[in-house]
Amino acid sequence: MAEDKMRFGAFIAPFHAMDENPHAAMHRDFELVEWMDKLGYDEAWIGEHHSAGFETIASPEVFIAAAAERTKNIKFGTGVSSLPYHHPLMLADRINQLDHQTRGRVMFGAGPGSLPSDAFMMGIDVQKQRDMMDESLQAIIKLLNGETVTEQTDWYTLNEARLQMAPYTRPRVEIAVASQVSPTGATAAGRHGLSLLSVGSTSTGGFNALASNWAIAQQQAKESGQTVDRKNWRLVAPVHVAETREKARENVRYGLENWLKYFLEVAALPLAPTDGGDPVDAMIESGMAVIGTPDDCIAQIKRLEKQSGGFGSFLQMAHNWADFEQTKRSYELIARYVMPEFQGMNGNRQESYNWARDNHDTFMGAAMMAVGSRIKRHIDEKGEGNVSPDHAAAIKMMDSAAKD
Repeated sequence: MAEDKMRFGAFIAPFHAMDENPHAAMHRDFELVEWMDKLGYDEAWIGEHHSAGFETIASPEVFIAAAAERTKNIKFGTGVSSLPYHHPLMLADRINQLDHQTRGRVMFGAGPGSLPSDAFMMGIDVQKQRDMMDESLQAIIKLLNGETVTEQTDWYTLNEARLQMAPYTRPRVEIAVASQVSPTGATAAGRHGLSLLSVGSTSTGGFNALASNWAIAQQQAKESGQTVDRKNWRLVAPVHVAETREKARENVRYGLENWLKYFLEVAALPLAPTDGGDPVDAMIESGMAVIGTPDDCIAQIKRLEKQSGGFGSFLQMAHNWADFEQTKRSYELIARYVMPEFQGMNGNRQESYNWARDNHDTFMGAAMMAVGSRIKRHIDEKGEGNVSPDHAAAIKMMDSAAKD
């Protein structure tokens, strides 16, 4: 992937502890994306959740509309829109409107929905969610492509449906499909030639499935007459960095326990140790998370590159393990020391530095000769009585260098 500049961003569910003021937490999410924009991050993906109280954004589109007004360059994606929860025409039309409102700074992330409790409240059979996503995604792609769609399923109807505005982004906004361990997302991405968004890339199952899921996407694309590109593959992983490993570990004691409790009691993912061990140690030793320094983050990304075969974007999973000031500091350290490693920012600078260092004696000798020549001219014009001891010393150094 050396020919491409790796992009950096965040996947913002978001996660907020149950004892926090949700209003203040939401406004910190806005402040976070503003901070990312100032630091030069490329993108932020905003989640959709409707139950359990921990992931508090119900409409990524509403959040993105407000966040875009507060920022200048960063792009926003729905991370992800749960397709079974929406009529495909309504969702496609909202994304199309956002494309215009943001002047092309929006991306469309699609998935089946991650919380079974959301589906339960809407009377949706969890076993049917992935089939519903496939149906809806195909219709939404056609709508965003400017096609007129007539079709009926057992949960939506489209009668000569079309979007009334042409897209701002041509030919259409970028579409990414969420993937974790199952081949569902990779299959959909390949079938339609879409981007792939690997949400749990450092969990044991997700990490082990990286290469195979990309192979599935490639094979499905070949069978469907489509193409997929690694530069449009995004990997998501939790990271917190500080100046030292000790400080990073201290920082995450603030909120890691609440985050792990949520995944244990609601999301039901085996992230926390059950043997009474230190959860920070467990997260680090399993490779699930980076809790350390920028160098540790660099090592994790290189590990993911090796396992996956190459990808285009690294997204931090926003988690609020540390307090907000230390969280912002982590994002800053990654922008300062991790991003340049994968974006080729300092190669030319290093070559220029090395060249100037290797020729230091030559350049300094020439500079001294130039200064001495000007002093000599001054003596010739004004006389030796107008020369200071420093000037005289400089002339002697110049004469000595000339003899050498």
